Amino acid sequence: MNQYHDIEVIINNKRYTISGYEGEDYLQKIASYINSKHMEFRNRDAYKFLDSELKTILMQINIADDYFKTLDRLKEIQVENDAKSNEIFDLKHEIISTQTKLNITEKEMDDLKKELYENQKKIVRLETELSDAEKKR
Repeated sequence: MNQYHDIEVIINNKRYTISGYEGEDYLQKIASYINSKHMEFRNRDAYKFLDSELKTILMQINIADDYFKTLDRLKEIQVENDAKSNEIFDLKHEIISTQTKLNITEKEMDDLKKELYENQKKIVRLETELSDAEKKR
């Protein structure tokens, strides 16, 4: 089991202690993300005039929006990954099929070379017999 961590972070200029089984770097990354969201909202003029409850709700909506967009992107990546996996499988199958055809063709070529060699020997033998027969005449 992972070790439980308590870590002090600063979020929106206030000190907080956050805890979890995740590493301290991960917990700090969460705090940094939330700080970046606060900074993003603070830079908007209209945000400055909202009450704190509405600011909190807008922040939660924005974080939830990031979360669901990330989930959607993850699903897209999984679909792309599945498509690429299928493509790789098809290409491997094609490579195996092509290799099998190549092996068959190489064997046929070897057989044809042997047949050519035998035919060349036969031609030389027949030419020799023909030459001997012509000399005897």
